[in-house]
Amino acid sequence: MLLYKQQFIEFMVRSGVLTFGDFVTKSGRKTPFFINTGNYKTGAQLVKLGQYYAEAVMNNPDLQFNVLFGPAYKGIPLAVSTSMILSEKFNKDAAFCFNRKEAKDHGEGGTLIGHTLKNGDKVLIIEDVTTAGTSVRESIPMLKSIADVTIAGLVVSVDRMEQGTGTKGALSELRDEFNIPAFSIVSLAEIIEHLHNREIDGTVVLNNDILERIHEYRKLYGSQE
Repeated sequence: MLLYKQQFIEFMVRSGVLTFGDFVTKSGRKTPFFINTGNYKTGAQLVKLGQYYAEAVMNNPDLQFNVLFGPAYKGIPLAVSTSMILSEKFNKDAAFCFNRKEAKDHGEGGTLIGHTLKNGDKVLIIEDVTTAGTSVRESIPMLKSIADVTIAGLVVSVDRMEQGTGTKGALSELRDEFNIPAFSIVSLAEIIEHLHNREIDGTVVLNNDILERIHEYRKLYGSQE
């Protein structure tokens, strides 16, 4: 496993973003692990987060993009921080934009803030975690309604490796539906590989009991691919 992936997994644990226990997802599924990206809340965390997203993006050398789009609300700081690191560390100056929840009819108006989309732009969507893919399915038609853009791809922080709207994983569904690259910084399998019985700051957060519960969860909701 690449070093930045290992570091990202530990970063999520230390930030209180990746936790293990008893949780219920928005869809009502009882899950033994939870990813809450709302727990990123400091400048130092955002710098590191942008670095991990940028590393994942640059590890996909076939990606052709000039704009990063962050769906409101959690995607906004992700797009901004990733664009900053791409410029600073990789000398790639990508524009960024994000959407309002409601269109504004005064001032500058419109739906998007930041870069004004134009025909020919290649837009890479930066998301936190996608389960059903709802925000992406809403974002793509909105982006295309503004200008004749190409959706260059989708990158998320974690692939939960569970069913989307069908039996395939959410990322696979979006990849097939929109014919775009769709990938994550890390997957659930990589999280298990790195964290199982490993101490993080003196504590084992993913022990045998938690691992067994994850396996049981995946029997119910895991993607079949």
